[in-house]
Amino acid sequence: MCQGTFIVLIRNFDSVMACTDRTNTILQHKSKKRIETATSPLEKLTHICLARGANGIVGIGRQFRIIDDDGDKKLSFKEFYKGCNDFGANLTKEEITEIFQSIDKDGSGSIDFEEFLKALRPPMNKARMDIVNRAFVKLDKTKDGVIKVDDLRGVYNCKKHPKYLNGEKTEDEIFIEFLRTFQPDDSADDTVTKEEFFSYYSGLSASIDNDAYFDLMIRHAFKL
Repeated sequence: MCQGTFIVLIRNFDSVMACTDRTNTILQHKSKKRIETATSPLEKLTHICLARGANGIVGIGRQFRIIDDDGDKKLSFKEFYKGCNDFGANLTKEEITEIFQSIDKDGSGSIDFEEFLKALRPPMNKARMDIVNRAFVKLDKTKDGVIKVDDLRGVYNCKKHPKYLNGEKTEDEIFIEFLRTFQPDDSADDTVTKEEFFSYYSGLSASIDNDAYFDLMIRHAFKL
């Protein structure tokens, strides 16, 4: 849905795009207001991320991946502090310390990267989690936990997409445009992990109160 590339099989392409854009705008507006009223530093950081849009949590996740040099998915306080500052979170050292300690429950001095992202995401109920998972499974044609151009090629036909028909973009370029909607512009690439897919939709979910509407939105977007 997000992203008009879903796409070609959906007749009301423009209206689906507009719906997603509106949802993202509402999310950003609400999150900016909630930064000042957050009841904990972790909640404040969540709203700081979402004030950048549904892909804000994906953005901070990618920032921490850069810092995690050895790829062990563990972050020391020094790495965590640097990541928050590099992301531009504008948190005090005391706030960053409180977030770190709330994740580092065993006092080991390091936190699990994925546990941090799970804590940061707005919660989705089981029904929403299930429908988002169904969408991911449909797109992940190769079943490797990552959505790539080859996966999309196996699910969607772009040859009736307006940008393909007018020669503006190739099929692969249309698929890449779609994948990059899940990611911040400064760190976009041609793959979307399951973690990033869920981070994105947990962000959008936070701006939609009605479960039935959220369910319909995902079903319509992914032809589920």
